Amino acid sequence: MAAKPEYRDRPDVEVALLDALVDRGDEGMTVLELRAAVDADIDAVEEALSALKEDSLIVVETEERVRVYAHDRVVPDPDAPDDDSSESLVDAIRDRIGL
Repeated sequence: MAAKPEYRDRPDVEVALLDALVDRGDEGMTVLELRAAVDADIDAVEEALSALKEDSLIVVETEERVRVYAHDRVVPDPDAPDDDSSESLVDAIRDRIGL
């Protein structure tokens, strides 16, 4: 699952981090897991995490280990209908009239 479309206009590393965190849902991820999931060096990951935290798009919890979670507003609603923009208007009309 990917982050909501309104959060996809950020730098590539930030979007990749958000996508990885959304995929992990309630589990969250450690910084090491995030580093392994995203194709970027540790400095870029650290910078991106700082920017996401500053914008309140991630939540960081420190219990036994530091775990990072996507903020609820970043996670798409699983019950929302998919916006399949690849279907053209003509295809939609054909489906509607049964052709």
